[in-house]
Amino acid sequence: MAYRETAQIKARKAAQREALLRTAEALVREGGFAAMTMQTVADRAGVGVGTLYRYFDNKATLAAAVFAVATQREVDAVDRALAGGGDASARLERALRLFARRALAAPRLAWALIAEPVEPEVDAERLRYRAAYAALYQRVLDQGVAAGELPPQSTALAAAALVGAIAEALVGPLAAPLNDAGLADHLAVFCLRAVGVADAESVAAPGLSQTESAL
Repeated sequence: MAYRETAQIKARKAAQREALLRTAEALVREGGFAAMTMQTVADRAGVGVGTLYRYFDNKATLAAAVFAVATQREVDAVDRALAGGGDASARLERALRLFARRALAAPRLAWALIAEPVEPEVDAERLRYRAAYAALYQRVLDQGVAAGELPPQSTALAAAALVGAIAEALVGPLAAPLNDAGLADHLAVFCLRAVGVADAESVAAPGLSQTESAL
């Protein structure tokens, strides 16, 4: 009879994998993906490196898993912000500023997710999640154009451009954080102007709940 894992064993393995991912992410938060080696993760988690290899084939596989978990958390935060109340420009502003402030609150992790040179497996995840962000932005842009709140435009192109502009604008501040409390607001104004919001400055007036202020 073929061996079948019990529900208890599956749960234990899932919990072990989750704990290893948390440990690996903590190292990325401290020093980027360069600081996350199989040995350092095993040492920090208090397990043998062989145990780690039972869950992840190599560092690239582990790094891709960490990236996916951490980035999905940010995609979900943006999705919630875009799904809130208000017209298209207000929802877009809220999501843009939320993303920037969360990134600036955890600069090492955000830089690792956005710009750190990484293995091809992580780069593949990065491209996949950039597309996920773009899909969220395109959805609200489509709604804004349909309602006459935004001028006609290629919403797919505009959404992709927003993702690129946000990432590029934050790379410098994340690598060497600036003491600019208004950076997120300036970025929101730039992006709102880019998609045709007539009064971007008033839409992007300061004000954001601190409940989702960090990665």
